[in-house]
Amino acid sequence: MKSAEDDHVDVAPSSMPPPRRRSPTRTQLPEEVAAYVRDLIVSGTTRPGEFLRLEPIAEAMGVSQTPVREALLALKSEGLVNLLPRRGFVVAPITPQDISDLFWAQAQLAGELAARAAEKITDEQIAQLTTNVKQYATAVKSGDWEIIPELGLEFHRDVNRAAQSSRLMLVLDAVMANLPNRYYAAGNPKQTGAEHPELLRALKEHDPERARRLMTDHISAQGSRLIDILAERGLWGDVEE
Repeated sequence: MKSAEDDHVDVAPSSMPPPRRRSPTRTQLPEEVAAYVRDLIVSGTTRPGEFLRLEPIAEAMGVSQTPVREALLALKSEGLVNLLPRRGFVVAPITPQDISDLFWAQAQLAGELAARAAEKITDEQIAQLTTNVKQYATAVKSGDWEIIPELGLEFHRDVNRAAQSSRLMLVLDAVMANLPNRYYAAGNPKQTGAEHPELLRALKEHDPERARRLMTDHISAQGSRLIDILAERGLWGDVEE
């Protein structure tokens, strides 16, 4: 029998809980709504061809319909949403290749950042990552599925900061904006719990090429797992390999 740990994934679950309500005075509401809807689409919670009605999304987010419309128009420019005349917004088709391409791009950029981090990382930053790895192991052991994705994300943020390459980080952020916010819970905690310490060792040893390879493989594997997860949910039906 599989344990909860084996089944847990860092993508949004099919029955994703409603987001916390936002204050209408916030200035980045369209971006927040877009992130919420992007999660629904890329995680497979909403399916290609389904209509995205403004009112339910506005209610879920605690906002008016205006930022929802702006968010859906932004997602249209990303190719995630289509606008049908006189009918409304509909989820655009998304394929395994689309997911694979996004993770390939992220893997290349994250791998380069990891290589640069291995050359520039400080003792203080290594200590911070060491603490993160220990906290991750503790969270997995205790089954704290709420904090596991956050710790995974923070590990990667710290590695990226250590690279001291702000422009490249901006490019990576642009790629990751097309991925669900909680996709890190696509890395099975057992695998991530083994892969992050390996990355940390490469950084401690200031081995850029090993850090690049490990990071690239780590991100690529998460992409493959996400594709498998979405296939199991029946997002694409019978997909030919």
